[in-house]
Amino acid sequence: MLSSPRVAVITGARQGIGRRIAEKLAFDRWAVALVDRVDPAATLDSVRDKGGEAAAFRCDVSDERAVGELAEAVHARFGDVEALVNNAGISLIAPAEDTTAEQWRRVLDVNLTAPFLLCRAFSGPMLHRRSGSIVNIASICGLRAVPDRVAYNASKHGLVGLTRSLAVEWGGRGVRANAVCPSWVATEMDAADKAGGAYTDSDITDRVPLARFASPDDIAEAVAFLADAGRSGYVNGTALSVDGGWHTDASWRALRLAKR
Repeated sequence: MLSSPRVAVITGARQGIGRRIAEKLAFDRWAVALVDRVDPAATLDSVRDKGGEAAAFRCDVSDERAVGELAEAVHARFGDVEALVNNAGISLIAPAEDTTAEQWRRVLDVNLTAPFLLCRAFSGPMLHRRSGSIVNIASICGLRAVPDRVAYNASKHGLVGLTRSLAVEWGGRGVRANAVCPSWVATEMDAADKAGGAYTDSDITDRVPLARFASPDDIAEAVAFLADAGRSGYVNGTALSVDGGWHTDASWRALRLAKR
């Protein structure tokens, strides 16, 4: 008799990194709860077409009441959740002096407050049974700072801090918390930022020692590792750089390119 699949909740599941995480976890025989503010129908179809078990939930994850209702709906559909992947996020490219308080609050609401609300909402059963994994999608901007992204940088630094706080508070009760810190990933968000003239492909590939953008697959594989207690059961509180060596490299552009 086959055992029931483990259940993972993935926010921002409609496209990009979130969609690929959902597909990867489904391939690894997780049942996936797909959460997005916009109906993640394409991701749902993709997972089901591959034989995976999935359900879609629309939710504004920055809304405390909506998150509470989401947790109840997911539990009613799937039962206990083993992994929570906080992937939903937004970017803002603007000089610090031109960033409004409203813009600042919106970025922090989605990128930092929402993961806190979700962790709090889904942690009860995890803590009760002393088993669970939280994976927060942070950024290289949670370890370093990039100009014209003051709100985004602050939100991702805060998300790494939240991850570490939960790791030390909940680790002894069986719930692990880790963060994944990608550098630039080739997604719809990246395409929109480049279209606005913020940077070019070579700005990124010249900076990364591996000389390419990250792919959603790169991030999904890291998430799958951290979500699975059988593979990463003693990994807790880490901020895993999935950045092609960006965070490690202290050299300058001419030297870096000369080594290729």
